[in-house]
Formats: sequence, C-alpha cells, structure tokens
Amino acid sequence: MKNPDKEISQLVYNSCLKLDELDFDGYLSLCSPRYRYRIVAYSPELRKDMVWQDVDREAMHHHLDLVPKHVRDLSTFARFPTVYSIDYDEGSKQARVLSGLQVFKTKLDGGETHLYAVCRLHDVVDCSNGEAQLLSRDVHLQTRQLGTGTQIPF
Repeated sequence: MKNPDKEISQLVYNSCLKLDELDFDGYLSLCSPRYRYRIVAYSPELRKDMVWQDVDREAMHHHLDLVPKHVRDLSTFARFPTVYSIDYDEGSKQARVLSGLQVFKTKLDGGETHLYAVCRLHDVVDCSNGEAQLLSRDVHLQTRQLGTGTQIPF
C-alpha cells in the first residue's frame, strides 16, 4: 500500500456510504472473511458495558439479507464519520482506527431531520492482502434511547 492512512480512512468513509445507500453487498465486500461486529453501550445503572449485538461476517450477511423482510422505520439515515486516529503496524499490516460517528435520521413523511445517534467506532483494519478490509468494528454507543430503530448497522 502506498498510503495506508488514506486507504484506511477511505475504507471507514466508504463503509458508512454503503450503509447509507443500503448497499449491503458493497458493505460486506469491504469486510474481511474474519469480520466481527459488536455494538456496546455503557449502562450507568449497571456500571458496565451492555453488549447489544455481537456477530461474525456470516451472521451479519444473514442479518442484512433479512432487513427488507422486517417491519422497520423507512426513514433515511446518513452517517457522518470523522477519523480521529490511525495506528498502523507495519509488521502485522493491521491498523487500529478510532472514529467518531454521528447518525442523522430524516423522516419520509415530512423531511424532518434530527440527530439519531452518536457513537465511537473502534475498527481494526487488515491490510495484509494489499487492500484495506474491515477485520472488526466495535460500535460504542453514547446514545441509548434510539426509539423506533433500524436493523441496519451503524
């Protein structure tokens, strides 16, 4: 890779764009066969993290295949990531990436847009095959009250 930081940043941005466009095959094409996805949210009541989802690539593929069959909120979602840091290890050809993510929701019945969720993305990116692929994504939600939601990942 000529410029790993640029390619890794682009991977984070593209993963969000693919989900915004409901291009689930495109999203999964950015993920390693060993991909793992988790959503956690800290509970002040329990004083520990709650794991809301923990799936591998195969389970994510199955999950995304079922999205059109679910009764769900048909509002559109727009993800706005900001890559804060990339810690690339030349030896392992992997990077740890920390990003902030704001997710906005626009209602179909009037166009009202509001902030839906705020979270941090903790990604591990594998660059060993010459291109950046998501190896894992841990979503650390700051927003816990999501209301009627979506089955589409952050």
